[in-house]
Amino acid sequence: MGSGRKIGSEEGVLRIHQTIARDLGTAILTGKHRPGELFEGEIEASERLGVSRTAYREAVRILIAKGMLESRPKAGTRVLPRSRWNVLDPEMLAWMFAGEPDANFIHDLFELRGVIEPAAAEFAARRRTDEQLATMEAALAEMGRFGLSTPDGRAADQRFHHAILAATHNDALEALASSVGAAVSWTTTFKHRKKLLPRDPLPDHRAVFQAIAARDTAAARTAMAELLRLALADMDIALAEPGR
Repeated sequence: MGSGRKIGSEEGVLRIHQTIARDLGTAILTGKHRPGELFEGEIEASERLGVSRTAYREAVRILIAKGMLESRPKAGTRVLPRSRWNVLDPEMLAWMFAGEPDANFIHDLFELRGVIEPAAAEFAARRRTDEQLATMEAALAEMGRFGLSTPDGRAADQRFHHAILAATHNDALEALASSVGAAVSWTTTFKHRKKLLPRDPLPDHRAVFQAIAARDTAAARTAMAELLRLALADMDIALAEPGR
């Protein structure tokens, strides 16, 4: 690889192949590389990018694991159809929101959350422990302290939603925590990218918390559904802002 980018340490090589994977993945997400398109060979690609063949090969493996690429002996490496992509992969979500995310996909995310999170809030109201309730309360306090326009506030928001999924005591639902948390974080980041939105979403979260604390299952489901409805309305405002 080129002398300007060569790093001898294992950590440096790791950073390089992750960077290559991000750049290639973003190019696929933005349509620069279309489904069915054949990638250039490993030797040609590594020379063009000025990186080692090992780093390029590891980057391709990352994208294969995410369902974006398929590599076969003698057939080469091709971009797979979008239906094969693991669009809920937290890293892929980060790549999507690094640029201008597709509005239809954002609505898809909120539809998915609308299926999962109201039911999770209902289960949490029935099954939560005092410790899990305390985790939610602490997350709410930090959201109020830092605000959702800050990284600390968004991290607290993620913890709140994660705690609800954990409180379901359902391993399959809890396994979705990283994906749901990433969706929460990146949609919130996008909403606040240009300016603060006029509506404060903290009361919506408090309503969910209060219902879970009271073990009111119906109110917890309803409050979470309303939180998501209002969050999507905020997102539509953000998507419609001039200059986006």
